[in-house]
Amino acid sequence: MKTIIYYFTGTGNSLAAAKTLATALGDCECIPIASVAPDRETIVPAAERVGIVCPVYFTGLPVMAASFAERLDLSRSQYVFSVVTMGGSGGSAALRQLDGILTRKGRGLDAGFMVKMPGNYLLMYGPPSGTKREKILAMANETLADIAGVVGRRGKQDLPSSFLAGVAHRLMYPRFASHVHDDDRKFSVNERCTSCGTCAAVCPAKNIELVDGRPVWKHACELCCACIHLCPAQAIQAGKGTEKRGRYRNPAVTVAELKQSTERKA
Repeated sequence: MKTIIYYFTGTGNSLAAAKTLATALGDCECIPIASVAPDRETIVPAAERVGIVCPVYFTGLPVMAASFAERLDLSRSQYVFSVVTMGGSGGSAALRQLDGILTRKGRGLDAGFMVKMPGNYLLMYGPPSGTKREKILAMANETLADIAGVVGRRGKQDLPSSFLAGVAHRLMYPRFASHVHDDDRKFSVNERCTSCGTCAAVCPAKNIELVDGRPVWKHACELCCACIHLCPAQAIQAGKGTEKRGRYRNPAVTVAELKQSTERKA
């Protein structure tokens, strides 16, 4: 059975999850959500089994992932699943948000899963490192192996539920979604910038361009933090707090892969 996994990623956690699932399932194509042209009104996957893998942002979906889901036509799909990666909580609310979007389109999720990954929302905290990070990644791989088993046999699974996550989603997510594109105003670049262009190349929203060799944010941000994490000179900051915080990229994903995942297709 052919599988297509659509994924959204910033620093690589969701891409790593998609790659792991694709290897386990076989006959699987991974397609970055950022590569699908935004003017495509309807997307019909050419596969019997379809997955959506993305991180949890403020107890919900990345805005780009939610918009993508609104354009999916899954009427020909036999099995639909989702995996959300998260550093903290809120995964159940994100899955239910996605299921609600797809159900309104005519075809909801057959199964939904949550995977704990190293949290890296640098604007609020530093990512885990050393043994702590390795333990989180090892547990994530075990969880993904179990998920692959369920998806491989097309197992139906009720979506996880959390009353607190649902309340938090209703309180936090609308505000996040309403101003996320302008949140790039928090980013700045210092004298360490080498004009390498990595920030622009890894941005899934194509929100950064170099002007006179310096990044300029264009207010279409997804707040994935790829630019601040992946700058090789650590020249991008978001206030004084980020200067001393470590940077993160999922070790199973290369910068080249992250650049490729932002390339726009027809």
